[in-house]
Amino acid sequence: MTATADTTVATATSTATVATATSTTTVTTVTSTATKANPVLRVAPASPAEAVAHFGASLAFHADVSDVASALAAGGDPGFVVLDSRSTASWDQGHVPGAIHLPTALIPEQAEQLLDRSVPVVTYCWGPGCNGATRAALALAELGFPVKEMLGGFEYWVREGFAYETWEGGERRAADPLTAPVDAADCGC
Repeated sequence: MTATADTTVATATSTATVATATSTTTVTTVTSTATKANPVLRVAPASPAEAVAHFGASLAFHADVSDVASALAAGGDPGFVVLDSRSTASWDQGHVPGAIHLPTALIPEQAEQLLDRSVPVVTYCWGPGCNGATRAALALAELGFPVKEMLGGFEYWVREGFAYETWEGGERRAADPLTAPVDAADCGC
């Protein structure tokens, strides 16, 4: 299938500086054309160098529930701790097994007693419509803790069919076919 643009609106040239753990590279004069007729390309895609910087940074800040669940299920020390930043009532309603409960408002007072500064923390809250995990991650980072946010939060943990704990004990729901493969252990992402 070939797509053609109806109307050229603008041509953009950009310069990007990409920093990795081992080097810094500047990429200049990447030209792309945006079109008026196509909403996907109305704003031109970023250059490959800009995309590497953006998506690399995103992975440095985020983990998804499947990756967290896989690391926890592998047994042994996963190399991180999971932190539920919601209220006690929310925690009682359901939480990731083994998670530490520390509501965001209490992080400045209690993080030092509950967490090891050398161990990365993966925060979560209710779900994608809630930025509580982001606020918790910020509070922890401001205190000097290495941190990532679990995308999807508790909602997607449950929707992907992973076991969870409530004040009454353990529970598990069937995987939602819109969020996880029904007949496979891995989505292949």
